[in-house]
Amino acid sequence: MTTILFMGTPQFAVPILRALDGNPDYQVLAVVTQPDKPVGRKRTLTASPVKLAAQELKLPVYQPEKLTKSPELAQLIALAPDLIVTAAFGQFLPKSLLAAAKIMPVNVHGSLLPQYRGGAPIQRAIMNGDTETGVTIMEMVSKMDAGDMFSQVKVPIAPRDTSEDVFAKLSLAGRDLLLETLPKIISGSIVKVPQDPEKVTIAPNIAPEEEQLDLNLTALQLTNKVRALNPDPVAYLAIGDQRIKIWASHQADLSTSLEPGHVVKADKKNLWLAAGSGSVWAIDRLQLAGKKEMSINDFMNGNGRELVAGQKVIEA
Repeated sequence: MTTILFMGTPQFAVPILRALDGNPDYQVLAVVTQPDKPVGRKRTLTASPVKLAAQELKLPVYQPEKLTKSPELAQLIALAPDLIVTAAFGQFLPKSLLAAAKIMPVNVHGSLLPQYRGGAPIQRAIMNGDTETGVTIMEMVSKMDAGDMFSQVKVPIAPRDTSEDVFAKLSLAGRDLLLETLPKIISGSIVKVPQDPEKVTIAPNIAPEEEQLDLNLTALQLTNKVRALNPDPVAYLAIGDQRIKIWASHQADLSTSLEPGHVVKADKKNLWLAAGSGSVWAIDRLQLAGKKEMSINDFMNGNGRELVAGQKVIEA
């Protein structure tokens, strides 16, 4: 039986963990995930999806704030697993831990490497309007997402897919690809493929300032950004000192001569705003500060009576 140290944090990693734990060929020795974090307006301390799954599976859980120089590091190295498997863990692994894997440290990465190395490959792919992404099973090395590749699978991105939708698709695709690839890694029969350094692109984590929507972007770019940041951290419009979260939107099928930030259409069911390059951006779902998410229909019935075509509502 091949022993595994599993490392992951979000929901993306949960089906992968469950598949490994439920496979008689593998023994998950322990699970490493990020520390519990405060969530929501009440800042309730919340465990990661991987921790909750590990507890349900009765697996030992480690939650180091930072692996390097942590007391947990020595304990993890002492486990001497055959494989280390990571899936969206969220921290760099020290060389000493990578070296502790008797066979290989393996990563399930949510992109078609060498494209989108980094912490937000799925969000960046959607933000850039890509129609396809995928999963890469790769060897972990000390440089971020730079290891040789074992296998890949492509996954389509539908026009209305959010990050949550694509995460779910890639999670299952990654689970299946990993289970298909691991026996070949263990037997040594697989051929590793180096990444082409000339094709490398980087997908850094989403910075707080990127969450704000700029109406100088085109309607398509705005729509893609809203999709990319749904469900977390959620894109927002700044109107005065108020933040309005935008959960869903689309590009309207017309153009306008109005400057970005002006109302193009406002009625009981629609709020269309002028965006960059003469495009028109339609808001579908939003959330006012301190309120629940609502449809544009509900918003306009309760808050949109003063909005009229031609009015400037947002500085762009």
